[in-house]
Amino acid sequence: MWRYLIRRMLWLVVTLLVITALTFVIYFVLPPVSPAVLFAGKEATPQLVATVQQNLGLDHPVWVQYLLFVRRLVTGDRYGWPGLGFSYVNHSSVLALISGRVVITVTLAAGAAVIWLAIGIPVGVISAVTRGSVWDRLSLGFALFFVSAPVFWLALVFLWLFWYKLGIADGTGYYSPGRYGVLSWLGHMIMPWTALALLYAGWYARMTRGSVLDTLHQDFIRTARGKGLPEFRVLTRHVLRASLTPTLTMFGMDLAALVSGTVIIETVFNLNGVGQWAVQSVLADDIPSVLAVTLLAAVAVMLANLIVDVLYAYVDPRIRYD
Repeated sequence: MWRYLIRRMLWLVVTLLVITALTFVIYFVLPPVSPAVLFAGKEATPQLVATVQQNLGLDHPVWVQYLLFVRRLVTGDRYGWPGLGFSYVNHSSVLALISGRVVITVTLAAGAAVIWLAIGIPVGVISAVTRGSVWDRLSLGFALFFVSAPVFWLALVFLWLFWYKLGIADGTGYYSPGRYGVLSWLGHMIMPWTALALLYAGWYARMTRGSVLDTLHQDFIRTARGKGLPEFRVLTRHVLRASLTPTLTMFGMDLAALVSGTVIIETVFNLNGVGQWAVQSVLADDIPSVLAVTLLAAVAVMLANLIVDVLYAYVDPRIRYD
């Protein structure tokens, strides 16, 4: 296991270098105008462009510019977060702009993930075990409805019903638990969590159902039943563990994508997270902030893949890393 982790970490470094090279080419080499003009924003002055050009080292050859870019990623620069620098549109370091937003987006993604796993996996398992029954048809209808329902429509329905009409849920906005208390934080996050989770719960219910149905016909399941093991133990110790591999793969990718892909939920519920900030940065031509989101999303995907690969050995006993 440890040798496998070391190899994966080395490949992670190589992948990071490839990603930084592609990012550098996209933002520094391919643009038809000087990168200093792009990084300075829409209202750039000649003095500001000259300052940006000096800060980014654009007077050096391209290969030296890339090495300076990688050095800022590793060691940081005088403006803030490593390699992401200063937002000339917002007149602030990228670190100051992104740090609080990352907390909001990670909170939204993690809470929604817990809910959709708690709903999707049990529904899929029960649907597979009771194949052809009324419960199976109801669960498939549940999955089809929430997969088809637009997430912005579902979020607006939640706001209209539970906040405006019934008054049993808090409104929009992010309320820090350290400042407003845990109950207030939960009250403002439960609707965004649920609205986002129901979309994914439908997908996970259908995928879990298919995986469990395939696993139920495997020889080792018939052997476990032939030994007289209780059906509940067969499901939890053998069927479920062996059938969660594709679900775990999709979970890692979905959770990583949510780091920068929660813009709709963040907009509807007024959560100033990374997704909403990414759209605002694109509209404002804030290239340093867009670059920050690009690198953040890439790192999130790589870390999610690494964690999922490690979890494979614990979820499925047939997998061993030698």
